Amino acid sequence: MPKVAVGGTFQYLHDGHARLIEKAFEIAGNGKVYIGLTSDEMLQKDHNIENYENRRVRLLEYIDEMGVPKEKYEITRLNDPCGPTIEEDFDYIIVSPETYPVALKINRIRAEKEKKPLEIVYVEYVMAEDGTPISSTRISKGEIDRHGRLKKESHA
Repeated sequence: MPKVAVGGTFQYLHDGHARLIEKAFEIAGNGKVYIGLTSDEMLQKDHNIENYENRRVRLLEYIDEMGVPKEKYEITRLNDPCGPTIEEDFDYIIVSPETYPVALKINRIRAEKEKKPLEIVYVEYVMAEDGTPISSTRISKGEIDRHGRLKKESHA
């Protein structure tokens, strides 16, 4: 039974996040998905981010809407970028272009500890209407909604 890791801040739970989470459950099959949710302490972004508990509740609601049984996943608090993937055994890690370097670092550390590498599943960015990746930063700035639809004219 595959053990799959995916992590993030999951602010605004946009379509890019949805694709990562859906891919994690697809890869897990009859296994389990471990979702690392970035702690408030670890966050260092230039826009306002909801607190951990609010993001956790929204994530739980989203997964519930997907119809995933509670025994198929676990949400854990990430206090560092690697979370439990260094010490615990996982089969896969699901990453975006933004988190891909972290997966490479995890596998380097696992190799030093003589642990088997995680299979990295790379999920491309989801693009907004304007062909630029959907991101929480862009949503925060009011450029797009969480589905990538433009909210105002951009003056490039």
